[in-house]
Amino acid sequence: MNEMIKKRRRELDITLEEVGDYVGVSKTTVQRWESGNISNMRRDRIKKLSEILQLDPDVLIGISSDKENGFSKIPVLGSVAAGLPVTAQEDILGYEEVPAQWTKNDVLFALKIKGDSMEPRIVQDDVVVVRQQNDVASGETAVVMVGDEATCKKVIKHSEGIALVANNPKYEPMYFTHAETEQLPVKILGKVIELRAKF
Repeated sequence: MNEMIKKRRRELDITLEEVGDYVGVSKTTVQRWESGNISNMRRDRIKKLSEILQLDPDVLIGISSDKENGFSKIPVLGSVAAGLPVTAQEDILGYEEVPAQWTKNDVLFALKIKGDSMEPRIVQDDVVVVRQQNDVASGETAVVMVGDEATCKKVIKHSEGIALVANNPKYEPMYFTHAETEQLPVKILGKVIELRAKF
């Protein structure tokens, strides 16, 4: 997505400031979108960005649709750790097909799993389909940014903060107070809604 933003902005001969003013963000944020330093974007900003760049929102985020066959293709954006957090990668590794109705009102992406902390349910090289959202219910599995790194874990909420819990008992839960979630920060990128197991 970052290369598409930069390429299209230059094609239309509009400045970083003009894009930022239209979308409602700073010039620095637009620069970070173009450099790939920010991969998670709110749905309302995707809509505004697609308007000023004169692109279909699905095209902007790498989704292609085949309405006649009733499916959409969503990008596999890189690898996420099921273990200790690893730096999130943004390279598109391929595409996964999902029902077209899933992408009608929601932004979806897919990620390839690294590590064994979510075994036996989710294993190395499986692909998870994720609905972009900034919160999940306690007990749900999510993709979570911890500082600059991403991990796939079950999110457990408690009065003092949250815990990121592995399925594999050899991994200890990662606990974060409310203050730590703000400082690091710890941010939920989306809810895992489907597992694509590999054989």
